[in-house]
Amino acid sequence: MNSTTQYIPRYENKVEYIIEKIKHKEKIQILELGVSKGISTKKFIKLCEQNDGFLTSIDIDDCSEVAKSDKWNFIHSSDDNFEFIDNVIPKEIDFLFIDSFHESNHVQKVFYHYYNFLREGGICIIDDISWLPYAKNEYRDNSHNEYTNRLTFYKILEIYNQNKSQFNLEFFFEGSGLAIITKNKHFLNKPKKIFSREFTFKSLVRKILKIIPKK
Repeated sequence: MNSTTQYIPRYENKVEYIIEKIKHKEKIQILELGVSKGISTKKFIKLCEQNDGFLTSIDIDDCSEVAKSDKWNFIHSSDDNFEFIDNVIPKEIDFLFIDSFHESNHVQKVFYHYYNFLREGGICIIDDISWLPYAKNEYRDNSHNEYTNRLTFYKILEIYNQNKSQFNLEFFFEGSGLAIITKNKHFLNKPKKIFSREFTFKSLVRKILKIIPKK
């Protein structure tokens, strides 16, 4: 009997995966928070040149020399300088990429603000949400990144838990991971802490019973 296996493509990197998510959109308007060396910036510019879109990038450092294109505008500013930025970015965007200051409260602040600019059906992707590569003895062993990425991951879950009908949520765990948010509705509720039963008395008893050897 012949059998077939469905092929699931592996991407060169996370940016290639992102491009697959958004490349179908003609005249795409992209807002990128965080430029650094411009790895994602250059890919987004190439896409915008192909489909007559436009990329706006924001970074607290001067990254204006990363690329040259009529399809790109660089804004030298902190991405939470909303009073200034709101007047110089498109009023509606199709794709929001958050890859700037990787601290959970900052991610929440910029996500809630720029979500208002995202069209219904638009996509927001938040970078660096997986702590798995940074855990002890893993290939990127780093306690700081493990801690910050874990906090961001749980912050996104707290936001989603109060906004299940407002947006769809997916996770991509290759490398340092991505959170992929597809907007359904404009209004967002405030996040709320999710209370876990992990450390309740009953849970601790279960853990103790599991480690007691059976006779």
